[in-house]
Amino acid sequence: MSGSQDDIPTPPTPPPSQTPTQQQTPHTVSTIKLPILKKGEYDIWAMKMEHYLAHTDYPIWEVIQNGNGPVSITTDTQGQIKVLPPRTAEEILARERERKARTTLLMALPKDHLAKFHKMTDAKEMWEAIKSRFGGNDESKKMQKYILKQQFEGFSVSNSEGLHKGYDRFQSLLS
Repeated sequence: MSGSQDDIPTPPTPPPSQTPTQQQTPHTVSTIKLPILKKGEYDIWAMKMEHYLAHTDYPIWEVIQNGNGPVSITTDTQGQIKVLPPRTAEEILARERERKARTTLLMALPKDHLAKFHKMTDAKEMWEAIKSRFGGNDESKKMQKYILKQQFEGFSVSNSEGLHKGYDRFQSLLS
């Protein structure tokens, strides 16, 4: 080793098309499990989703909460509306975030509800639709509580039913 400056490796420079501020950040993998929506547990699921998305990819949560901004559209010669492809890096990133937000929400839904929400193209709209479908309003929640209370107060197990079947019915009432 001669100890000259030629022996020290120089760090790679970004290509001219990408400045350091334009480089994408590396993707991180989270070990937190995606919460899956279960019947009657919308409020808990919504809190878990907010924390999950805020922890794993906050810009995705922002897309769900605030929307993703306008999409460029045009009309063709037959009057059909066409979505224009993204032109700038910001538009590409916005479309990628929207797609990622939609995919994450779809992955958190039960299989039997996927078809209802799959065709929605906006993650914010999808979040609101999930909320209205599963969250219910205050009046419906009061009615559900009343019905559960009545079922609980009237619960009994007959000798002909058996302990195992009675236990299963009680478990389903509790859940």
